[in-house]
Amino acid sequence: MGESRTITVDIDGPIATVTLSRAEQHNAFNPDMVNALTESFGQLGRSKDVRVIILTGSGRSFCAGADLNSMKTAAENTYEDNLADAEAIYDLMFAINNCPHPVVGRINGAAIGGGVGLVSCCDIVVAVDRARFALSEVRLGLVPAVISPFVLAKIGSNNARELFLTGERISAKRAREIGLVDHVVDEPHLDERIRERVLELLKSAPGAVTSAKQLIAMVTGRSEADHRTYTTRLIAERRSSPEGREGMSAFLEKREPWWRDDQ
Repeated sequence: MGESRTITVDIDGPIATVTLSRAEQHNAFNPDMVNALTESFGQLGRSKDVRVIILTGSGRSFCAGADLNSMKTAAENTYEDNLADAEAIYDLMFAINNCPHPVVGRINGAAIGGGVGLVSCCDIVVAVDRARFALSEVRLGLVPAVISPFVLAKIGSNNARELFLTGERISAKRAREIGLVDHVVDEPHLDERIRERVLELLKSAPGAVTSAKQLIAMVTGRSEADHRTYTTRLIAERRSSPEGREGMSAFLEKREPWWRDDQ
């Protein structure tokens, strides 16, 4: 990890920051960036030292979706080539969405098309007030197909009906109203709010955070008939886990648990 032509990865203790670094292209996707992001999130997700991942962009934009060269190539590609490209983008979204560590979106500017997909895969999203968001695929004769499972999970089908069909841009305030964004701040306070969110995450036991992410995904995707078995087994496992025992002991003994020793 470290630097590639399209992204940078910086690790500071338990915090990893992944930055889209094609500022002149508004951090638009190309195959190299998609592959680098997927590989980085896979490696970071397996790291025992990393506990929180921040995803952001360089320059004034977060991510403008597919870049122009990729779009030109797609128009000339075979069906098989376009299918492979789409599968790579889906795999990227899946890797971020299912990363064991919490992912905090530091949305420093516009997020368009696939950029909205990236935002939707983050667990907590903080955006600057000047940021704009659009699912503009229909204006290009396309649809937001590959990112749709992740966007729909974030904003719901009712909001998607309007935004998928119009392709219009919405403000950060509107994005917060529909659940795409969690916090909207003015630019000078962006890093302050990110730091505050990260510190809150670091107060939680890392294994429990991973299980909590899995809990949301499993309960959302299962029928009610499965809820009783899955949720009761999960809490029983967590209560008897080393983290669960330590957390309860620390609370009763009025001390900090081990995962907060460095706070």
